[in-house]
Amino acid sequence: MRLLFTICARAGSKGIKNKNVSLFLGRPLAFYTLAVIKDFIENHPALDWDLAVNTDSQLLFEQCDKFGLPYTQIPRTEELAGDLVAKRDVIADTLRKMVKKSGQSYDFLLDLDLTSPLRTPDDVERLIAKAQSGVFDVVYSVTSARRNPYFNQVMRRPDGTVGLVVSGSNLVARQQTPEVYDMNASLYIYRPDYLESERTFASATQDFIEMPDTAVLDLDRPEDFELMQVIAAHLFTTGRFAFMEKHLT
Repeated sequence: MRLLFTICARAGSKGIKNKNVSLFLGRPLAFYTLAVIKDFIENHPALDWDLAVNTDSQLLFEQCDKFGLPYTQIPRTEELAGDLVAKRDVIADTLRKMVKKSGQSYDFLLDLDLTSPLRTPDDVERLIAKAQSGVFDVVYSVTSARRNPYFNQVMRRPDGTVGLVVSGSNLVARQQTPEVYDMNASLYIYRPDYLESERTFASATQDFIEMPDTAVLDLDRPEDFELMQVIAAHLFTTGRFAFMEKHLT
């Protein structure tokens, strides 16, 4: 298997200033994602891999240099640097440039989001195993949803009325509802031919792995970042993240 790891993070952030280059428990946020990649690679010495970092942040490149894991810099172009640009477009651009640079193709592209510092190598293992178990265009990580559109999620419709997201549902207990999940944006693994196509996400063949929801928060506001550090400080005492200290010291 030839695997391309990607980290795609732009310099700007409206919710948390300079989020992607912030310090997390005293270390650059990027170090936690790089540590997971490094641990996975060390556990699979026969793996043929490349790592690409796509950003318009010189500071992020410098932080990745400091960590010391070999990688390829992909400077983000101006047309892909806006906050309304689809991340898939950035990932696809990274794939094209890495294929050109390396002169080789990849079996899978695995993208890791910097704002999910509490994933583990086991999460990566399960994601790759799921991707190899069938012909999926994309496999991603999810968490069990705390709210359900059939039962306790409502929306305001264009005509001003309010009702359940799944209109017409007459279920009276959560236990009756289909199980739904939140896409937590931590891990995505793609087949390159899907990224190179014009097919939409809705038309893609897909599957997922579950991650604990305590390990992932949406880092949209400064208080989210602070809360995630509190959670991380606790989880690091449980032994589940012992591998981190090996790569962060």
